[in-house]
Amino acid sequence: MFYRMRRSVQQLSAEETEAVLMRGSAGVLALTGDKAFPYAVPISYVYDGDHIYFHSAVEGHKLDAIRRNPNASFAVIDQDEVIPEKYTTAYRSVIAFGSIRIIENDAEKRAAARRLAVKYAPENTEAQHSEMIDRTWERFCILQMSIAHMTGKEGRVLTERRG
Repeated sequence: MFYRMRRSVQQLSAEETEAVLMRGSAGVLALTGDKAFPYAVPISYVYDGDHIYFHSAVEGHKLDAIRRNPNASFAVIDQDEVIPEKYTTAYRSVIAFGSIRIIENDAEKRAAARRLAVKYAPENTEAQHSEMIDRTWERFCILQMSIAHMTGKEGRVLTERRG
C-alpha cells in the first residue's frame, strides 16, 4: 500500500523520524480538495508519540475536505540548507500518512488543545493556557490524525556528513 523508500540508506530511523516531528513547529497538511484538486495547507501541530493534532476554525475548506475524505498526508521539513555549488540541498523531512477525525468529545478536545498550548507557549502557566482555551473554545475545533505510515528521510549530503 505504501511505497518503500528507494534510497534506504537515506531513511531515518523511527527514533530520528519521531524526533523531527517533536521539534518541528509547522508542516503541510495535504487533503483531497474540491473537484479532485489537492488541497495542501501550512499548519501548526503537536505530535504526542501516537497522533498528530491540529487546530482549525469550525468551518472552511479544510473541514469540508476532511468530511469528504479523511485520508491525509502531513509533511514536516526539519532542515533545508541550499548548497549552490553542488546544486543540491542538505535536507531532512518526515511524511506521515493517516486518517483525520474531528474531535467531538470536550475532554479529548481540551486535552489536545492543552498540548498545542504547551508546545507553542511553554513559558505560560497552566492558568494562562486554560484561560486562552476557554476564551476561544467556541471558535475552534481540534483534529486528530491517526498515523498509518510514516517515514523520515535526509538528503545524501547529510547522510555523508554522518559518515
